[in-house]
Amino acid sequence: MAHDFAWIRPEPHGIHVVPADCWIDPSEPADHALVTHGHADHARGGHGRTVATPETLAIMKLRYATSDGAVPVGYGETIRLPGGVGATFLPAGHVLGSAQILLEHAGERVIVTGDYKRCPDPTCPPFEVTPCDVFITEATFGLPVFCHPPIETEIGKLLDRLAAHPERCVLVGAYALGKAQRVIAELRRAGHDRPIYLHGALERMCRLYEEWGVDLGELRLVSDATKEDMRGQVVVCPPSALNDRWSRRLPDPITAMASGWMRVRQRARQRNVELPLVISDHADWGELTRTVEEVDPHETWITHGREEALLRWHQLHQRRARALALIGYEDEDD
Repeated sequence: MAHDFAWIRPEPHGIHVVPADCWIDPSEPADHALVTHGHADHARGGHGRTVATPETLAIMKLRYATSDGAVPVGYGETIRLPGGVGATFLPAGHVLGSAQILLEHAGERVIVTGDYKRCPDPTCPPFEVTPCDVFITEATFGLPVFCHPPIETEIGKLLDRLAAHPERCVLVGAYALGKAQRVIAELRRAGHDRPIYLHGALERMCRLYEEWGVDLGELRLVSDATKEDMRGQVVVCPPSALNDRWSRRLPDPITAMASGWMRVRQRARQRNVELPLVISDHADWGELTRTVEEVDPHETWITHGREEALLRWHQLHQRRARALALIGYEDEDD
């Protein structure tokens, strides 16, 4: 077996599948793009043909007004690309519609994970471990310090603080795609059945999740409520609105932030977060290394994040790995 995998090339603006002349998550417009999920550092408008899960295509239509050239591919479905390349979309467990892409050509198997996590999430199917020759993984939280606690613990902190201050509200900053809906769904799973209030910027994405079968319970807009309505309630907003003038309409909010970065105290202080909630939609260090062991590839390619520590881990475990110099991938407000 050749080990250079010349048919798949990492370029600065994406991963090029050479025989099919298509790109995975390109940061620039491409004639033919395969997209792992709907976050802006992986998805964009302007492609001639976009192949993704139906949920991701719906998200892209909502966020980027893209619909022309959309080709839906369900989980477990294999499509044939030019040049004898097969592409199979598998659950990644990151957000609604997120997928790993298994590429098969000339007897070789390559998986591009996009972003992923391993812990359960009521808003999307779980990550599927799939053997391959080359495993192309993210490393957003690729440092041993990042060990995400059980989400039940973090949701419990939120509900305990809410119960202790019934005259106030808890204002949770959460990324608009994925994190906000997951926090709401986890609150429901924990038995919180009261209305949850939304910043207007989150409404359309929450409604889209509901259209795809994710039950978020009763949601109300902050703009339709009074301060009295929101006392003792949970309010969810984009991170940018946490300390914005908009929040002045709320009843003495306890500011919370749902992000894997809340493990870093300095980040919480920078955002004036009173209640840091370590809730991430990315794999932590233990999940990254466990996934590599379970997939057991001949070689790992690391697309973005904290590459150095994960590379060193591979060296210590006598595994082949390399870091890719891709651009345009952000930490987001995970």
